[in-house]
Amino acid sequence: MDSVLLANRFLFAIPKKGRLHDKCLEILRGADIVFHRHSRLDIALVQNFPIALIFLPAVDIAKFVGEGNVDLGITGQDMLAEAEVNEKVEEILELGFGKCKLQVQVPENGKITTVEELCGKRIVTSFKTLATKFFNDLDQENLSKAELIEGKVTRIRYITGSVEAACTLGLADGIVDLVESGETMKAAGLHPISTILTTQAVLIRNKKCSNPDLVTKITSRIRGVIAAQKYVLLNYNILRVKLKEATRITPGRQAPTISSLEDPNWVELQSMVEKAKVAELMDQLETIGARDILVFNINNCRV
Repeated sequence: MDSVLLANRFLFAIPKKGRLHDKCLEILRGADIVFHRHSRLDIALVQNFPIALIFLPAVDIAKFVGEGNVDLGITGQDMLAEAEVNEKVEEILELGFGKCKLQVQVPENGKITTVEELCGKRIVTSFKTLATKFFNDLDQENLSKAELIEGKVTRIRYITGSVEAACTLGLADGIVDLVESGETMKAAGLHPISTILTTQAVLIRNKKCSNPDLVTKITSRIRGVIAAQKYVLLNYNILRVKLKEATRITPGRQAPTISSLEDPNWVELQSMVEKAKVAELMDQLETIGARDILVFNINNCRV
């Protein structure tokens, strides 16, 4: 693709594959960011905004945003911390997916049971910066001055993948890696002894991005999509004398919408509620006499 086509476009970096990719595409569709990505091309021009989507490895996005190569991006908080670009990059929105933990893991049947016991030993990781900082602090607290002077510190080895196999292969006494469900680590005979950080996908921007007004608009749209995924609209009828009790159960984000019915003893109430809690709320409403309880999905919103 000719670079001239990108000259006046705002550049938005998206993970090209991996655990964040599919969810990012879903959010872009929900935010009505219209584009067509041609096969094998890592650049797609947005049809309804002066934006070009740049598909990059998620691990590189924070660096590209920090260096100003792209204006906006989606990546993980772990990768943002690993890139050490906080002075140049602003985290503007947590996206609520891609949730993981960066953990220290050791063999379940091994002798090491605490993270302090790994001081001076071998660690394998794909997060060398974060692992080095973590174990440098531990070394200072737990190793003797003589050990520190002699360089008997924790040795951090960087590899790009299959970190969980390092202990089995005799390369490490422990590892530092991302854990989502924990099943992969369990299958490798590992278990966690410390969590360095928790992480999720975030929207980030360069602090000197070329079009801050466009960032505000895109952020607002994405925030609406995230809220729509989190909330549903709960609609029901309730006796007027039970209204105070009902609004305690479903107070809404600001306040519920209350409408009079033809029968003056009854009112209709609408309220945004968290999707994860809706079944329990319906049970509570039914207990106080609510009728015609309906749940509506929200496709998009601004909150």
